[in-house]
Amino acid sequence: MLVIFALRLAGDGRGRLRTGAEGSARCDAARVQPVTWPALDELSLLREMRPVVDGLLERHLAAAKEWFPHELVPWSRGRDFEPGYEWDPHEFPLPDAVRSALVVNLLTEDNLPYYFQTIDRVLAHDGYREWSRRWTAEEMRHAMVIRDYLTVTRAIDLRALERDRMVQVTRAQTPQPPTVPDMFVYLCLQELATRISHRNTGKVVPDQAGYDVMARVAADENLHYLFYRDLTSAALEVDPSTMLPAIERQVTGFEMPGTGIPGFTAHAVAIARSGIYNLSIHHDHIVCPVVLRHWRVDDLDGLSPEAERAREKLHRTIDRIEQVGRRQAERLARRAERAGGEPGEPHGADEGAFARS
Repeated sequence: MLVIFALRLAGDGRGRLRTGAEGSARCDAARVQPVTWPALDELSLLREMRPVVDGLLERHLAAAKEWFPHELVPWSRGRDFEPGYEWDPHEFPLPDAVRSALVVNLLTEDNLPYYFQTIDRVLAHDGYREWSRRWTAEEMRHAMVIRDYLTVTRAIDLRALERDRMVQVTRAQTPQPPTVPDMFVYLCLQELATRISHRNTGKVVPDQAGYDVMARVAADENLHYLFYRDLTSAALEVDPSTMLPAIERQVTGFEMPGTGIPGFTAHAVAIARSGIYNLSIHHDHIVCPVVLRHWRVDDLDGLSPEAERAREKLHRTIDRIEQVGRRQAERLARRAERAGGEPGEPHGADEGAFARS
């Protein structure tokens, strides 16, 4: 199982968060000084966060475990692809939704060059680049191991996969958080969403090797999530009136990083209906635990007028996510009951709401 170690957060009554000692992003060598409104500019915020980044990178390196993609792939199950080979889905029976999840998860990882490009552009500071290079090196393993597993098991149509990869990478379409605070927040939410998607996909692959591959990838994503979660926590301490509007923008406009994949909306609908990732999961396992409970946005005071308005809008957005997610879950439950416990084929607009958010 993945291990998530949390920070204790408490309001200090001055529009900041006080971070507890256990698992804290702050340490004696990485203390930051709070500022009052008006806010820091982006370069100043990057500089203020540099000691925190150094501490988080050190923590990450201590927690990360070395692993080798080739050791997780069941190579003995592979064989040559003969000329003219046509893929037969019966070679590795899977529900269509699970195949969709595997395709989306892999093609998302394939788009790594553009994620790095975006992070390197927005977080244009040497300290962050040391982290982003390490992050990139770890992320590269994910596409390696997932693709090799899918190749030897023939779990998906590899010709179709390669055609989709060419389109995805040629498009170079990735989310573009516009500011440094937005980037901190988006990367936290995205890494956790990716971790959950990988983990839940592994749980529905009826194969131990496939489960192990996806669990290993999810464990990496968990550490990446923790890095950005605690970086955002530290930034909230320093400049809550800047960070809170960024949180609102990213929760309201959040989109998964695979939106450039051909047929992404259809894949997202299938994935949502299968319970691998949907709005209910997004609300219950990302928005509420991170934004409301960990970052404790309701405990901030002394905020700028803009930040106060952003908090109000944030709550409206969270309420809307909960309501839509609940309606989706109710519809899926009724369809599953009518189908004798099996989800139906994806159709309809509402199930794809998250893909369009």
